[in-house]
This record gives sequence, structure tokens and C-alpha cells, in this order.
Amino acid sequence: MSPSEGLRTVLVANRGEIALRVVRACRDLGVRSVAVYSDADADAAHVRHADAAVHVGKSSATRSYLNVAALLAAARESGADAVHPGYGFLSENADFAGAVADAGLTWVGPDAAVIARMGDKATARATAEAAGVPVVPGSGVVGSTDEAVVAAQEVGYPVLVKASAGGGGRGIRPAADDDELRRVVDEARREAAAAFGSDAVYVERALQRPKHVEVQVLADRHGGVVHVGERDCSLQRRRQKLVEEAPAPGLEPTLRERMCTAAVDLAREVGYVGAGTVEFLVEDGEFFFIEMNTRIQVEHPVTELVTGVDLVVEQLLVAGGRPLSFSQDDVVVRGSAVEFRVNAEDTDDDFLPTPGEITALELPGGPGVRVDTALAVGDAIPPFYDSMVAKLAVWGPDRATALARARRALAEYRVVGVPTTLRLHRRLVDEPALVDGTHDITTLEGLIG
Repeated sequence: MSPSEGLRTVLVANRGEIALRVVRACRDLGVRSVAVYSDADADAAHVRHADAAVHVGKSSATRSYLNVAALLAAARESGADAVHPGYGFLSENADFAGAVADAGLTWVGPDAAVIARMGDKATARATAEAAGVPVVPGSGVVGSTDEAVVAAQEVGYPVLVKASAGGGGRGIRPAADDDELRRVVDEARREAAAAFGSDAVYVERALQRPKHVEVQVLADRHGGVVHVGERDCSLQRRRQKLVEEAPAPGLEPTLRERMCTAAVDLAREVGYVGAGTVEFLVEDGEFFFIEMNTRIQVEHPVTELVTGVDLVVEQLLVAGGRPLSFSQDDVVVRGSAVEFRVNAEDTDDDFLPTPGEITALELPGGPGVRVDTALAVGDAIPPFYDSMVAKLAVWGPDRATALARARRALAEYRVVGVPTTLRLHRRLVDEPALVDGTHDITTLEGLIG
């Protein structure tokens, strides 16, 4: 298998395990890969394994991986004809995607206009409604606190104030009544402005105990749009996911079909190209659109394990002008997969990041075990970026076997030098709500506060 229409050299505008993941996909396709690196990452795995590497700045993200000018210069210097943004950093930045296209390069993802349209949560809600996709009852952007109160009274308490340009759980505040809403609107605006450069917010009804279920979609430039099943991402702390699995447990087949169809309809409505994820809340037999992530997701390995589809390879093929290599009828979900995000965080100290050097490491193995990491003994987890050590994904022919293999893998996994979330995951894999699949977005907060 090889890409078509001139995709010869891909600049990977990211770091860590996702950069290494893209480098490996390029190698599988016979495409030249170019890594970028900051001072802190000069000896990183993604740099060592790429065909070439370009230094893009100081250790801080703003002076390296978020430096658009430096990244474009690296693309020119290395002879790249495409840019893969990975996830995080500039992966959902419409201005960067537009600058890549303006430079005559191929952006491995949807067009900048689509990123902008779906990146604004209020606009995305309206787009979903236009496509006939159910949305959580809510408002458009509210211009004042008084407007927010009026909207909340119409929607019905409790509500969430949400950043229109938001993501990653930031810029969100709950409110149970008018008084609380008046207090939190300004807080949400300030956080939104600091995080996203926009203080626009809207009001949305707060569902009480929903599941968080997302649908993976892929689309090409020839009109092909498919879904590749769904994932449950309900085990999360402060809206940050810790455990994901595919397929979503306990989902009624008709509801699953309707939700996956809605995701495809939305992708087609916006003219989507590449890999994307449509996220929903599911409660009482209903599903509601909440957002679309216009990039590859952290949790994509569980979908790959149950479908056999290499999502990153498909991204590259589509970017090179190829149609999708499979049809909807070809997508078959086999077995069950669960992913645990192993982060360098102190779970006894409010999940405080714990950068440092890994002094000893034992990775799990055996049937059905996959570890996505870019770290080895002697490597340091820098204080400048996210705290991810690895993603442990485990597959089984059924959910019970997948969880049994997860227990084994977590027991084998050892990281010395920095505190990690492994101890928490060993506890979670035996929690009754996870074992029986009844967990929802409130479960983890109830367990650990």
C-alpha cells in the first residue's frame, strides 16, 4: 500500500507518543517523515526514529511546538509536502491549518474552514441541528449575564456555562440556580479568554448521569464517509478522560446505529475530510451531540484493536488524495478493547504532574496487549508539556477477557522514578461500575473526589 498524488514527505508537528505513532505509519507507507523538536526533546524517540529532524525552538511549547513560523520554516527546510498535526498543540488550530495550505502544503486533516466551524461550540451545535443531529437543550452565545440567566430559565436548571471556543474541559462552570449562574458566568468567561483567546460562552442543560460516547468517523475527498464504531469515555476526572473502551458497553443496538448514523450525517454536512470524532452524551435512551474533535484522538488505539483499521494510515492516504480503503460494510467490530492513560501524576496530591527521569521500566506484554509510548529507561518527562507516559490498550475476544487481560497487564506494568496513575488504574479495573459497564461521567469523581 502506498499513498498517491505526491505525498512524499510528512512533517510531524508534534512530539511524544503521537509523533512516534505518525512516524511509524509513514514508515509503513514508505513515506519520508520529518520530526520537529524543542531543546527538551533533542534526544526523544520520535526524533531518533524519524527520517529527518528539525529543531524548532526552546523547551517551552509557545517557543517550539506552538510556533507556527518555526514549524512552517521546518517544513520548507526539510522539503516536506504535508503536515500531520497529531493531537493537542496546534492540531485543531484553524489558523495553522490555513497557513499550511497557504504555504502550498497538504494538511493531514479537514480544511481550515471546517476546523473553525466545528471548533466553535455554539456554531457546531447549530450545524448539528441543521444536520438533524440531537443536541443538548441550550442557547447560542450569550452576550451578558442577564442573557445567560434568561437562557438558563428557558433551558431549565441545572445548567453548564460553556466556552464557545472551548475544549478539554476548560471554560465550563455548573450552576444550579440564578444566583450561582450570576457568580460563575464571569469565571467561565475569564478562563475561556485565557485558554482560547475568546470569552464567548453559552448555556446548556446539565444532564445528571450521562455516559460519554464518541463515534469515530473517516472521510475522503471523493464523497466517502464512514464510521468506525464508537467508544465509551465516561471514566473521566474534571472532564479529562482516563479510561476508554470500544465498543461502548450496555449500548442498545438501535441507539448505537442511530448515533453512528448521526455522526456520519454531521461529517457529510460539514464536508469533513480525514479522521474525526463526534462526541455525544447518552442518557435514558437518548443521545445528544456535544462537540466534534477535528483530529486523531488520544484513544484511537481501542478502535484500531476492535476493527483492524489503521486510522493514522487512513489519514495519510486520504490526505494524499486516495479514497478510503474500505466501505461501511467492511467495518466489523470484533471483541472488546480498553485503554488506560498512564500519566506522570500524583493521584494522592490532586493529580499534580510529576516530571522527572524514568529510572526503571517494565512494560506488560502477552496476548492482546498494546503499549503506545515514546519513553524508555533514562528518558525524562519534561515539565513543559503534558504528563503522559503511555497508553496501555488491551484487547480480548469479549469484554470479560479484555478486563482480565487488563488486570494482568496493569499488574506487570512498572514505572520507577516518577509517580504515575498506574495504582489508580489497578483499582479502577476492579470497580463494580466498570466491571458491569454501568459507569457514567460522575463515577470517577464519586470514587476519588
